[in-house]
Amino acid sequence: MILQKFNWLKKLGPGLLFAGAAIGVSHLVQSTRAGADFGFGLVWALVLIHIVKYPFFQFGPRYATATGESLLDGYKKLGKGVLIAYFIINLATMFTIQAAVTIVTAGLAANLFGITTNPIIWSVIITVICVVLLIIGKYKLLDNLMKIIIITLTLSTIIALILAALGTESTLNFTQILPKGSIEIGFLIAFLGWMPAPLDVSIWQSLWAIEKQKDTSSNFDTKQAIFDFNIGFIATLILGICFVSLGAIVMYNSGEKFSGSAVKFSQQLITLYTKNLGAEMYIFIAAAAFTTMFSTTITTLDASPRAMTKTFDLLTNKSYKNMYWFWISFLAVGTITILIFFMSEMGLLIKIATILSFLTAPFYAIINYILISGEHTPKKWRPSLQLKILSWFSILFLIGFSIWYLFNL
Repeated sequence: MILQKFNWLKKLGPGLLFAGAAIGVSHLVQSTRAGADFGFGLVWALVLIHIVKYPFFQFGPRYATATGESLLDGYKKLGKGVLIAYFIINLATMFTIQAAVTIVTAGLAANLFGITTNPIIWSVIITVICVVLLIIGKYKLLDNLMKIIIITLTLSTIIALILAALGTESTLNFTQILPKGSIEIGFLIAFLGWMPAPLDVSIWQSLWAIEKQKDTSSNFDTKQAIFDFNIGFIATLILGICFVSLGAIVMYNSGEKFSGSAVKFSQQLITLYTKNLGAEMYIFIAAAAFTTMFSTTITTLDASPRAMTKTFDLLTNKSYKNMYWFWISFLAVGTITILIFFMSEMGLLIKIATILSFLTAPFYAIINYILISGEHTPKKWRPSLQLKILSWFSILFLIGFSIWYLFNL
């Protein structure tokens, strides 16, 4: 009923799914930790990585709506080797990424519902619920759910930040910092790797855009797709700055450090809000944080199997009826297995996954640029000169930063 009154909101779709997938570990965990450890010193990195990654994320829905096919179809046109490379990279990272978002969601659920504090039990419950919801509701459920979640999170986060800023007695220092030392540089790379999201999410964007186009009432053309994406992308930037600021205002120089335990970390995260909004807001804040991470968990659980299904179909030149359900089951079982047997190594696994996301970013950036600028994209929707220049700069930055990191290992 609410969405019917706001017709413009009804037209939005994949852009908010992008925000739902992005505003998770990168924001609730990495951005808050960046503020707690470096104050406002890494805001430059947050803003810069959004600018750098923007073109390549935007090329996903642009290409999909302009051609009627996903980026994966385009990758195959560039050569089967490109598609095989994506398949291998995604297979190497999808389980760790899913495990990372699931365990944070489980920690928040333990704090919110209190039935048990065992994060493994909660991870199993959450994974099963997500699978069932995807079986029942499919894309339409994700589309509608994300609108409510992103609006709720944005309002609660901005309110918490305003109250935190008004309530602090400390002098805020906005001096920007370039981290030194292997530990600090490692954190910076991990921070940039998943901020606002890994670049392969552009592939998810293209698949979601194709699904959105199937809804004939939405008139989801290329112009609308770019506008839709920009809304979601701007939301991730604003909320990223908000989470860094919350960490900086409440925890920087406080002597308190974030715990490696999912349950303990979740308690500290919620405290960031309730310390400023009041203890009576605990339930509201805990629910907002949980639904945010739940949205990330369900979008990634949908998107990776969707992408792997399409990739497998293209590689074998054959469509398999139940391949999506095979991949979603495979991902769910693999995620729970990692959490059961490698729980003590989750910090290391997440670090490896985020660094891999950054080091593979130049691959996705170059491939997406070649595809959107070449003969496979209608001339009308190829990038403008300004967007091309930004893309060239961004590719050089991603390659240069990756080389810098490897030399500082």
